[in-house]
Amino acid sequence: MVGKLDGEERARALEALPRWTPVSDPDGIRRRFAFADFNEAFGFMTRVALLADKADHHPEWSNVYNRVDITLTTHDAGGLSRRDTDMAAAIDALLEG
Repeated sequence: MVGKLDGEERARALEALPRWTPVSDPDGIRRRFAFADFNEAFGFMTRVALLADKADHHPEWSNVYNRVDITLTTHDAGGLSRRDTDMAAAIDALLEG
C-alpha cells in the first residue's frame, strides 16, 4: 500500500510541482488547465485518461467547455502520496512535449 507523504516529503514534492495547489478536502493537489476550446480540452483529458489507466491511479476531475480541473489524492493512503505527485508530473509532461 502507498503511504501518505509526511511534511518534509510533501514540501519537496510540491516544490517540484509549482503549478499544482495543495488542497485540504480531499487532502491532495489541484490544478486548472485552460485550452483553446472544448475539443482541445477533451483531447487532453483523453491523454490523461490513458496515463491514469496505465498507472491504475485515476484523478478526480471536471470539464466545462475549455477548462479542465484535476484533483489528485490517494484515498487508500488518506491523502497526498507519491502516486499523486508522479501523476501530476506525468500530466505536466503532456503539456511540455
